[in-house]
Parts: sequence; C-alpha cells; structure tokens
Amino acid sequence: MKSNTLQSNSDKAEVLWCATSRSQNQLPATALLIDGAAVDPVKSVRDLGIYIDSDLVMRTHVKRTVSRCFAALRQLRQIRSSVPPATFQSLVVTLVLSRLDYGNAVLVGLPAYLVRRLQSILNAAARLIYCMRSADHITDALACLHWLRVPERIDFKVAVLTYKVLHGSAPRYLGPLVPVANLPGRRTLRSGSTSRLIVPSVRRSTVVDRAFSVAGPRVWKHSAAGDNDIAVTLYFPSTAKNLALQEIISGHHYVNQNLFKLYN
Repeated sequence: MKSNTLQSNSDKAEVLWCATSRSQNQLPATALLIDGAAVDPVKSVRDLGIYIDSDLVMRTHVKRTVSRCFAALRQLRQIRSSVPPATFQSLVVTLVLSRLDYGNAVLVGLPAYLVRRLQSILNAAARLIYCMRSADHITDALACLHWLRVPERIDFKVAVLTYKVLHGSAPRYLGPLVPVANLPGRRTLRSGSTSRLIVPSVRRSTVVDRAFSVAGPRVWKHSAAGDNDIAVTLYFPSTAKNLALQEIISGHHYVNQNLFKLYN
C-alpha cells in the first residue's frame, strides 16, 4: 500500500475469509492486524456495489437486490396511471432491471432458491407494466417484452464476457481461454471448425465451477456460437438474446401478442 501511496483506514477496512459452507466453522475468528490496527473478520463485504459472502453463495447480494428492486416497483406503482405506457416501461427498465442485471455475471451457478427470488422481481415488473394479476401466466408477458428469464440473463452476460475474451476486448485477468481447435490433432476434426472452448475439469462443484475460467467455457459450449462455425461468433452479441427468446417461446404453446399490446 505504501508503494502505491495508499493509507489504510481502520474505520473502513474489512477482512473476509472465504470457505465453503461446510468449512465455515474452521475459519479464524480472531482479529487481523493491518497496518497496526486490529480488524475483525466479517461475514459479508461490499465491493463495487456487489456483496460477497464468506461462503460465496451471494445471499446478501440477492437479499439487497430484491429489497431495492421491490422498493422501486412500489414507487413506480404510484405513477402507473400518470405516464404513457412506453415511458412507464422505460422507467421500469432503468430503475429495476438495471439493478437486477448489475454484476449478475458473478451469480452464475447460484442456488435455485436464490434464482427464484430474483425471478420474482422480473415477474412483478412485467405484471406491473401490463396490469396483470398475480395468478396470470407470466411467460407471455416476458416474451412480449423481450425479457430473458434470470438464468438466461446470467448466462447471457457470461457468454458476452467470454466473447470479449476471445476477441481481446476484455481485461486480461479473465483469460486466457483455450479453444478446442488449438489441441493437437483436433484441427482436422469437425470440432476444429467450431468455436468450442476447453472446459477445465473440477473436483468440487460448489465453488470452483463458478469461476469464470470454468463457467465461461461451459456457458459458451451451450450457447448459440459454441456448436456453430467460428464465423457465427462475429454476430454473437446481437443474436444470442433473440435465439434464447426463441427457445423460451418454442417451449410455450403460443404467445398472445394482442393481449399485451400497448395502447397509446
């Protein structure tokens, strides 16, 4: 810190020990001496607006995101009848969805019960835009709004980051990622003409497989570009969302466009 002309602030300094949920009881509870000041370990820290728990499950981040998004929805409900529908939809996207999507790449591999809590925000926002009841089916509304569900939104962000790594527009610490075509003997095979990446094998599926070096290639493998020609990756950011929406719609019988038509 001194070499970078930085000085620690004992009032703001925090120490976070990370371990799996089963190993939490093995973490040290004693204070750590930093620049002459004793700093007690904490269970959660905030970095660039993202809350990180000691077990890396991201419960605190999800809890705070859900709380803030529903608070914004309650405020928007009060002006629902005072603004045009298109303007109201823009407000929901700006004030709610932007918070939901902020830093969501770190949520890859999130437990299902936390994903459901985040999905409840998306469902409530869609119901508010179309004045739907809580019992109404939500798939049609999400499709008409061109909104991906939370799992697809997370995978989309990870896939876009992977795309940027492959094209040299991402920070260096996210790479390198090894294409399958670079393996000896693979260039002459069919997989050598695709943009598949090598997915590192991991022994633990709780924390290690959520690292970008593992999650990025895994998501890329199942994305639209993973099994297609390398040329497809040139158009990946603009087509991945539409392809994901088509998969959601194809899994549903039909999308009632007239039911959710916005009238000026």
